[in-house]
Amino acid sequence: MQVKPTNLPGVLILEPKLFSDDRGFFTEQFNARVFAEATGFHGTFVQDNLSRSLRGVVRGLHYQLGQPQSKLVACLRGEIFDVAVDLRRDSPHFGQWTGFVLSEANRQQAWIPPGFGHGFVALSDVAEVFYKVDAFRHAPGERSILWNDPQIGIDWPLEGTDVRLSPKDEQAPGLSQAEIFEIDSVGGLGNGCSIDGP
Repeated sequence: MQVKPTNLPGVLILEPKLFSDDRGFFTEQFNARVFAEATGFHGTFVQDNLSRSLRGVVRGLHYQLGQPQSKLVACLRGEIFDVAVDLRRDSPHFGQWTGFVLSEANRQQAWIPPGFGHGFVALSDVAEVFYKVDAFRHAPGERSILWNDPQIGIDWPLEGTDVRLSPKDEQAPGLSQAEIFEIDSVGGLGNGCSIDGP
């Protein structure tokens, strides 16, 4: 597996080995030992999610307080522009973003550890996104940040595309009003607080 760092430490692009011939291809989509060596993650994934989106659908920016999730994201059909935003108040990269194309063609995966918001836009007519998470859905902790908040300034590749959002994502607050991750004294993620205080 090839591992490519991004401009946000901890967020990685992973490229599993692909074995192909005139019959098709084979790849190990996930191998716990190889994945741990590549990322340092030794936890357990507890849920697999699959979403289908039409062109121009933006999902995000999502994160979960109280029970933060790590995500291993892949696009199995079509193509997406995937984004992670650092939401850890004490991080030197707080509020910064990174983005990359995940597609059926490149077979790359994104590793997004806890403390980051996540979102994507479908660039193809249909995009199917598969992701593994290491914590169950925790509805009371679900949060969103506005996908096009100018304070973050994500450069979404949307020229000529009509954006489609869920009502929840349309009404998401900007970064300055959002609850974010606090980093406790031992480096773990504590409960969320707004940027202006608890």
